[in-house]
Amino acid sequence: MIKFKNILIVMVLVQMTVFMAHAQDGNFTGRKLLYSDNFAQPLNSNTWITEMEPAPNSAVYTQNGSLIINTRKGVTVWYNKLLKANIQIEYDRMVIVDTGKNDRLSDFNIFWMASDPNSPNLFTRKGKLEDYDALSLYYIGMGGNTNKTTRFRKYIGDGTKPLLQEYTDDAHLLQANKIYHIKIIVKNGGTSYWVDGQCYFTYADPRLLTEGYFGFRSTWSRQQIKNFRVYQLL
Repeated sequence: MIKFKNILIVMVLVQMTVFMAHAQDGNFTGRKLLYSDNFAQPLNSNTWITEMEPAPNSAVYTQNGSLIINTRKGVTVWYNKLLKANIQIEYDRMVIVDTGKNDRLSDFNIFWMASDPNSPNLFTRKGKLEDYDALSLYYIGMGGNTNKTTRFRKYIGDGTKPLLQEYTDDAHLLQANKIYHIKIIVKNGGTSYWVDGQCYFTYADPRLLTEGYFGFRSTWSRQQIKNFRVYQLL
């Protein structure tokens, strides 16, 4: 039994070492495009499932090759495809700050590898952030709290959601009307979050979430998303 446990420990350490080595630059050799959306057509409600708190002047729609999330309260837009590691998710995203009623520089957020330990149906909520506390997932809140924090959490599935890493400096917060290229990787025992080629967060997780759903998340803002891609990493 002791020998078996030692072998398991070594295997986990090897996985973490391999993941951390690749996470230095975010590049993996070989990938295959699984899914893509350029948002050129009206939003397909079977592909993109919107959970939104009721509020006036709030909507999720496509416009000029972009997904627009324009809401006064909380919203999650789920991609209705079960994703399995090893994967890479990429897209371009911007917080619009102009004269719109919901324009606010905040909450450039995402869920990934999400599942519900208590139900096979994930899509049963109404958009309020606290409704998701019991899920199992990874969460980034970039520019949260009216652009004061950028945080990385893991939701355990029992209501706990420990804070793994956090930034409060200007370099890791949002700029209005700036297009950011985002990349999320799940491979080799870990997951990482990249912004314009820079690794903001990386986590070698001994209990890695290896499958689940991806969702755009926000609260009270107007955002534009383009060039959504999901790759299988080989």
